[in-house]
Amino acid sequence: MEKIIEKTEIENYIIDASGRTLGRVASEAASVLLGKKSVHFVKYRVLPVKVTIENAKKLWLPERRIAGKAYTHYTGYPGGLRTTSMSDVLAKKGISEVIRKAVIGMIPRNKLRRERMKRLTIID
Repeated sequence: MEKIIEKTEIENYIIDASGRTLGRVASEAASVLLGKKSVHFVKYRVLPVKVTIENAKKLWLPERRIAGKAYTHYTGYPGGLRTTSMSDVLAKKGISEVIRKAVIGMIPRNKLRRERMKRLTIID
């Protein structure tokens, strides 16, 4: 019979985003939030980790990416496909929302997703 080890202390991971690309920072954060870097990794549990992304304003985003990236979501109504460009998101909500959208896209869409995203902190 397998004994499940409960780990109560929270591990803090700090990711420095200065000079790095959006995808590399987001994939590292998603990997830690999923628990892939922990020896206590279990697919169906949220591990006690907190991820902090620092220096978000120093993230390297080329102008071509800012102009070309579009976020879409469907409202559920006919003709309800809404698109927003990355430049609009940066102007309205800032770089932290862009990073949050990149990380949430890399986490599986299940019941644990919201709980995992609560453990992400982005510092400008």
